[in-house]
Amino acid sequence: METLIPTINRLQEVFLTLGAEIIQLPQIVVVGSQSSGKSSVLESLVGRDFLPRGSGIVTRRPLVLQLVNVPPLQERLKIENGVKAEEWGTFLHCKNQIFTDFQEIRREIEAETERGSGDNKGISPEPIYLKIFSPKVLNLTLVDLPGITKVPVGDQPKDIEAQVQEMILSFISNPNCLILAVSPANSDLATSDALKLAREVDPDGRRTLLVVSKLDLMDAGTDALEVLLGRVIPVRLGIIGVVNRSQYDINTQKSLEDSMKDEQAFLQRHYPSLVSRAGSRYLAKTLSRLLMHHIRDCLPDLKTRVTVLSAQYQARLNSYGQPVEDHSATLLQIVTKFASDYCNTIEGTARHIQTSELCGGARICYIFHETFGRTLQSIDPLAGLTGLDILTAIRNATGPRPALFVPEVSFELLVKRQIKRLEEPSLRCVELVHEELQRIIQHCSSFSTQELLRFPKLHDSIVEVVTGLLRKRLPITNEMVHHLVAIELAYINTKHPDFTDAAQVSASVNSQQAEALDGGKRWKNEKVTEEKAAAAGFGSPSKGQAINLLDTAVPVSRKLSSREQRDCEVIQRLIKSYFLIVRKSIQDSVPKTVMHFLVNYVKEHLQSELVGQLYKQPLLQELLIESQDTAQQRTEVAQMLEALKKANNIISEIRETHLW
Repeated sequence: METLIPTINRLQEVFLTLGAEIIQLPQIVVVGSQSSGKSSVLESLVGRDFLPRGSGIVTRRPLVLQLVNVPPLQERLKIENGVKAEEWGTFLHCKNQIFTDFQEIRREIEAETERGSGDNKGISPEPIYLKIFSPKVLNLTLVDLPGITKVPVGDQPKDIEAQVQEMILSFISNPNCLILAVSPANSDLATSDALKLAREVDPDGRRTLLVVSKLDLMDAGTDALEVLLGRVIPVRLGIIGVVNRSQYDINTQKSLEDSMKDEQAFLQRHYPSLVSRAGSRYLAKTLSRLLMHHIRDCLPDLKTRVTVLSAQYQARLNSYGQPVEDHSATLLQIVTKFASDYCNTIEGTARHIQTSELCGGARICYIFHETFGRTLQSIDPLAGLTGLDILTAIRNATGPRPALFVPEVSFELLVKRQIKRLEEPSLRCVELVHEELQRIIQHCSSFSTQELLRFPKLHDSIVEVVTGLLRKRLPITNEMVHHLVAIELAYINTKHPDFTDAAQVSASVNSQQAEALDGGKRWKNEKVTEEKAAAAGFGSPSKGQAINLLDTAVPVSRKLSSREQRDCEVIQRLIKSYFLIVRKSIQDSVPKTVMHFLVNYVKEHLQSELVGQLYKQPLLQELLIESQDTAQQRTEVAQMLEALKKANNIISEIRETHLW
């Protein structure tokens, strides 16, 4: 058990050498209002005068005080040539410097306080670490904090009270710390600021020990017996009364040994029933015992915490990689891994799979079969074609001769116009796939290839090379898709096995429009009517009146005759039948073209392109320059990992039998 407190002190030193405490270690935090006697209590535990004194806030920075029990000087000189002093102190900020004069320790505390928090009575959260070695002390770790104040004095900031309370709460909120609340006996315990703050973070009082100071300064005829017995305010860890040195004793340099004798005499006279459970010596023993038991309870969690942090920092260190020694091998390794991750993302075999959205090959598949497919399906084969447009095309295809049958030229003219509409969504499909291939670059940079984060120039160069390769393949793929549509336009295959025969379409339309027996006569009458109308319109002009044939307006819309309706419907059916054939072909051939000329080409040539562009001797040094942040973070993580390994070894030295 006696080795537990030195073990915690060693752990504290290990982490403090890095300037950070990532693990909340067990310690005792001293809390009290200004002039409550905190300094006197601490000095009585050490047995020497070493703390600064004065009016107002004297303790303006946290003082982490480690008390180390050592053998007397005579015994130490027999076994080692160490420090030739009975008692001495060392500061963390004064490495390799030993203070044997406790007045020098006091002056160094004052000087370091001035350096850290200035000379305007302000406070600073940066701790001062002091270790005192003495055969008269028990192993303890204490933290002395600034006294709780209410009113700013001199140049102190107006929010000094809030600053002090925030600092105190930051220390006592640590669940592994014990709270030593100091409250003077000559003030009402119900108004104790120290107990109030302790109750905020420790409502059950499991971590709080109350010290009632200045027992000798109570009004005549009163005593603190009820308070010390816990009948006024119960405290779980106990209440201990002490007698502090008066200002007269300090001014006359009364020794602490004499003060402790007077304290024992006072307690014997006024509190004989509590003399064995009060006083500075009993307080030191109680604190040492409580801290050892508290460390024993916290040690398993500390060991687990150190193990978990070691694994986390080891993973971080691995992510930063090792410093570059062989530039050629490193570059090839990174380029190969990037190319592999890029291809794996397309194939769907990457280690880092997105769960929030589709990416890589899955998104390309979605573009082909959902986006592009739905767009083609939404195109109406006859969109933009009116009956009058079809009739006009038929007439234009027959020239000056009236047509007995539906001319094939009009069908080709109209169906090519509709097929041409498939080109725009096909090119848009190429563009969407190109954009997704660009997104894969960022995906691989962010998730798959952590090595790239170390080398910003190499990362930018890889992105530039891949982007250039995609940019080079885009117009080639667009041209091939354009050729696909042009191929369909070049030859209208009316003998396609899936194409409906024109004669069958015409027969079907005729059967649907067949009328009664007089249907033929009615058509003939309409023909005669048309001829008469034409004769009336183009008859001999009246005398003295000229007619310009070119001024005759072409009707925008009119009612079609039965034959015209039949011809239009035949053409519409033929266009729809052939358009569906071409649309099916385009829907199948465009994805294949994009995969061959863009996606598969990039997959097959990506690594060779990267190596060819980047694996050049003059570029190796420049591309593999690490960012300053990465190098610094690797050093910091390596130091922290080393500290955690030391901490783990220190904890492992304690056998399980020592804990009970």
